[in-house]
Parts: sequence; C-alpha cells; structure tokens
Amino acid sequence: MTAVSKSAPGPGRSAKGSSLAPVSSSRKIKDRLVQGLVYAAFALAIIPLLSVLWTVITNGLARLDADFFAFSMNGVTARDGGGGAYHAIIGTLEQVAIATVISVPVAVLTAVYLIEYGAGSRLAKAISFFVDVMTGIPSIVAGLFVLAMWMLTLQIAPEGSGFAGALALSILMMPTVVRATEEMLKLVPGDLREASYALGVPRWRTICFVVLPTALTGILTGIMLAVARVMGETAPLLLTIFFTKAINFNPFDGPQGSLPTFIWDQVSNPQQTSLDRAWTGALVLILLIMLLNLGARLVARRFKPAAGR
Repeated sequence: MTAVSKSAPGPGRSAKGSSLAPVSSSRKIKDRLVQGLVYAAFALAIIPLLSVLWTVITNGLARLDADFFAFSMNGVTARDGGGGAYHAIIGTLEQVAIATVISVPVAVLTAVYLIEYGAGSRLAKAISFFVDVMTGIPSIVAGLFVLAMWMLTLQIAPEGSGFAGALALSILMMPTVVRATEEMLKLVPGDLREASYALGVPRWRTICFVVLPTALTGILTGIMLAVARVMGETAPLLLTIFFTKAINFNPFDGPQGSLPTFIWDQVSNPQQTSLDRAWTGALVLILLIMLLNLGARLVARRFKPAAGR
C-alpha cells in the first residue's frame, strides 16, 4: 500500500503549495465594477438629502433667533415681522411625547408576543397581517378615524385637542415600532435564551432582563424612526388639534399648535416674513429630530450590555 505524500496539494492549495489560488483578473474587474456601482448609488442617494438640508439651513437661518423660541403668533399677522413658534414647539413636544407613551409599550409587547409566545399561531398571523395593513394606511386616515370615533361619536373634546392629535400619531407609530422590535428580537441569539432557561430563569424574566436589553439599541432606533415619521405629519393634526396661534400648555383642552401646522399656515401666506418663519420652523423641526436621535443613541450606549460577559 502506497503512502500518501505529505507534499500533495490538498483542498484550497495549488500545486505549488500556495494557500489560495490567485484571483483571476476578470473577477477583480467585476469586483471593482460592482464596488464603483455601489459608491455611485450612494452618491445619488446622498445628493438629494444634502440638497434638502442645505436649502432648509440657508433659508431657515433668517429667523433663527431668540424671539422665534420665546413668542407665539398670537396677534401677529402675515405682514408683521417678529412672532415665533413657541406655541408650536410646545404642542409638538407634548403630542409626540404622549403618542410615544401610548404606542411604544403596546408595540413592544405586541412584538414580544409575536416572537416569544405566539410564533406560528393563528392569532400571531392575524396580528402580523393587521400590522402590515396599518403600515400602509395614509396618515389622513388615522386623523379621520380619531375625528370620527373620539371627537364626534364619543364627543370627547369635539373642538379639538392635542391629545386627539397624539392618538392619531400613535396609530401611525405602532406598526413601525412593532416591525422594528420584531426584527431586533429575531436577531437575539437563541443560545442566550437557552442559557437563561438552563439556569431556571422564567421566560418573562429572560425576556425582560436578557432578550430586551440585548435588542435595546435596535428597538430605540426603530422608535426614533417612528418618532421622526410622525413628528412631521400635518394631515392628521389638521383634523384633530385644529389650529391656534395662542399658547396652550394643556393637551387635553382646546386646540393646540404644532410645528407642522405652523409651517403649513405660514407657507399659505405669500408674504416674505411668513415664508421666513416657515423655513425656520422646518429647520427647528429637523433639529428636534436630530436631538431626539442623539439622545436615543446616548441612552442605548448607556444601557447596552457589556461585551464579553
């Protein structure tokens, strides 16, 4: 029986003993071509974004002063200078905060059920179907639903309120948060769950202290995407909070302002002073979204599980 020579080329080795076969020139060309197409696609995608940011910043700086954050539009006409969006900023922050408090717990618990408890069941399939349907509904439909059910049928604040607008925004937030949380929970390794169960930890504690903290960064990203989407919605707010130029700190009583409706009102006036206020309102809206995203990143980094444990 002849012994096998140790110098014989094995799998992945060439006859000359090299560890890998040389890459052909055609494969290098294809790799470079695809890489160039990816860079070109990225450049095409970033150009409109930079253009929008540049336009908003250059036009919005005209009225970005202390008065814009300290005064409302109460008693200020379209031709008058001055005025500000204090009432609109307060309204937007309150409405988005209420919508987040309503939608995030419901959406996260729904995603937990879909992944951890009801995977493959009929109820889970039905919930996933309705979440997909809610993802595609126009924003004005959410406003019409709250207007018809909450304000007209139940006669709760029929004159409009910030809370009614928050209800409409929460309807738009829920499907986005559900889908983002669902995808993040799928990425949590099953070994973590099995290790926790092996130590005798109940499922609910495993979910609360192992699964959710591991997926926290992705969940917060999904929440911020939902917040960024609803913070600029105008149609549902026009049907629920109505419109006011005065300051209203109570979201449960009377019409309330918001940045989207403030921008809409200012753009409808052809005066340059109104257009300047509209651009500044859009810039403030972008800055608020950026600050919220930054805050979410810091929170996620603070509570991120330590590596290597």
